[in-house]
Amino acid sequence: MLPIKNLLLFAFIAVLSWLSIWITKKFIVRSLHFWIKKTKTDIDDVLVQHGVLDTLIYLAPALVIYYGSHLFPNVSPMIQRVVSAYCFFILILVIDRVLSAALSIYERYPISRKRPIKGYIQIIKIFFYVMGTVLIVCVLIDQSPWAILSGIGALTAVLLLVFRDTILSFVASIQIVTNDLIHVGDWIEMPQYGADGEVIELALHTVKVQNWDKTITTIPTYKLIQDSFKNWRGMEESGGRRIKRSILIDQLSIRFLEDEEIERLKKIKILRPYLEQKERELREYNSAHGISETDSPVNGRRLTNIGTFRAYCVAYLKEHPLIRKDMTFLVRQLPPSPQGLPLEIYVFSADTRWANYEAIQADIFDHLLSAISEFDLRVFQYPSGHDLLITRTITK
Repeated sequence: MLPIKNLLLFAFIAVLSWLSIWITKKFIVRSLHFWIKKTKTDIDDVLVQHGVLDTLIYLAPALVIYYGSHLFPNVSPMIQRVVSAYCFFILILVIDRVLSAALSIYERYPISRKRPIKGYIQIIKIFFYVMGTVLIVCVLIDQSPWAILSGIGALTAVLLLVFRDTILSFVASIQIVTNDLIHVGDWIEMPQYGADGEVIELALHTVKVQNWDKTITTIPTYKLIQDSFKNWRGMEESGGRRIKRSILIDQLSIRFLEDEEIERLKKIKILRPYLEQKERELREYNSAHGISETDSPVNGRRLTNIGTFRAYCVAYLKEHPLIRKDMTFLVRQLPPSPQGLPLEIYVFSADTRWANYEAIQADIFDHLLSAISEFDLRVFQYPSGHDLLITRTITK
């Protein structure tokens, strides 16, 4: 059993250690908090929020125990080594919290979305934790750090295996930042990982993507270098979002226009200049080739309902205020198929926001599908119940 004197000394040091924590919290830290709130800068506030001061508190009892260990000469060296190791551990935690606070401050600035440093901060933390662990072990076993590090050299292969993902991710993070591949807030697609949404976090080991259905996909950072992915940032920065959709025309409804139909279509304001210019052009061509109006339409050049409708689509889209005229602008026919003749609209909307883009696209096709009957064209679709009912009624 321990002598009464030693027990009393042990109790005294324990009480003194507790008092050191209480005094530090009650007076020193509270005074620092009060002073920090009065300062104009918010950097010190961030340090407080991340618990830097609260962690430093635990150095106070360590100092009491360290200097009180002299009262126990038989075990003093061992106590001092344990306390020193404990102090190293607390300092590592303080460094960790300071780095987290620095990251938090950096992420307040817009540049953090283009140049994230979270991966680098994590690498620095890993470095300090590894070096701190080595120092703690050295202090506990009373050996030089160089002896430990020389022994670690023999374990290089094992360390490379253990830290394989960390090394790959670190290199990938450098390439991502250097080549400006991804920012926080970018919309990316990686179908092989089920990712289709916005990047919400770019860290050392993982990239988190919030998909449009609000699920979260986590992708290893180095996979962004190994595999291909689509980044929609270019679309957002260009200010135009592609509309690429076809109207399937029933090919049996395609024909030449009669004069009466041309006159009727001239009542459409945006189409009149095209019809008048086209009539002059066709008249001159047919006259130059000796083709009269009474000849078969196939002998010369004539206006068709599909060509006129295509011209109407071009005129309508040019008048549309939310279509970019400085980007690719096409209304084209695609190769005919068993489903009809595809008439493709290939333009860019001036609004890239998803809901607004969909509204613009729907508005365009609402109008064109409604206007197509003016040209005596039919939209192709597979027979449905209503179509079969009409056919049955006619055959009766």
